[in-house]
Amino acid sequence: MNSQLVTVFGASGFLGRHIVRGLARQGYRVRAVVRRPNNANHLPPMGHVGQIQLFRGNVQDQDRVAAALAGANLAINLTGILYQRGEQTFESIHERSAGAIAEEARRAGCMALVHVSAMGANPASESRYASSKGRGEERVREAFPGAVILRPSIVFGPEDQFFNRFAALARVSPILPLIGGGTTKFQPVFVGDVASAALCALQDGTHAGKVFELGGPGVLTFRELMEFVLRETARRRILMSIPFPVAMTQAFFLQFLPNPLLTPDQVRLLRTANVVPEGALALTDLGIVPTSIEAEVPAYLWRYRSRGQYQVPDANEARSV
Repeated sequence: MNSQLVTVFGASGFLGRHIVRGLARQGYRVRAVVRRPNNANHLPPMGHVGQIQLFRGNVQDQDRVAAALAGANLAINLTGILYQRGEQTFESIHERSAGAIAEEARRAGCMALVHVSAMGANPASESRYASSKGRGEERVREAFPGAVILRPSIVFGPEDQFFNRFAALARVSPILPLIGGGTTKFQPVFVGDVASAALCALQDGTHAGKVFELGGPGVLTFRELMEFVLRETARRRILMSIPFPVAMTQAFFLQFLPNPLLTPDQVRLLRTANVVPEGALALTDLGIVPTSIEAEVPAYLWRYRSRGQYQVPDANEARSV
């Protein structure tokens, strides 16, 4: 077993579990920081006995952040939220907490810090999500100049909240919405590739201080992604274009649901392409060959077909208006 200790913030999430598994396979000791350890019991079995330690901590509590980093050699910050609720705000999680983690990692003498942000992060963005991510990156760089920043596009994998969500919606709704006509471009990236990128960035000191934009091999519009979902789930649904102003009005009411389907801030995000900028450092610069959605997504979307895995998808399932 590797003697180095890696503290992972947000370890129990979708990406976190893949990173923890990767670290364990490479022999690292892992301190998995989670808010509710009882909901993270799936993590320790990923390693040898005692290799993965669950640590109860809230990233908004700087004392607990410092305690989580005590004795750590390396650190990874995966914390983030898609919408705001109560004390869980974009400013508190994406900005203040990100800065606190970077500051305490430096104080603890960590050799490397990987900060997972988001594609499109920009302090000047009209989206509060993207602007807070951008300001968070600034705080991280200020406190820990050698931090490696990863900006993934939509992350897909068996437990994702994109393909699974729309496949589930297609089960019950005759319509799938296309915000702004569905022309926004995305570059979905496989969760396993993002995890590999985080491990590579953590281990290779030549990447210190760099920013990597993580996208898959294909660029698709939102409409094309919805058509892909319908083909793989063998369902025939109407793809309905919804103008941005109408979507904003709908999102205003939907944002008050316990788990919002859409918020006004997400509508603002959909006005901008979510693809790797030309000339940016990407997965290939980390020695990783990007995985396509065709290689992974069909393996878990079949469960949304009305007759299960043996139902053959029809290439003409999607129908638009």
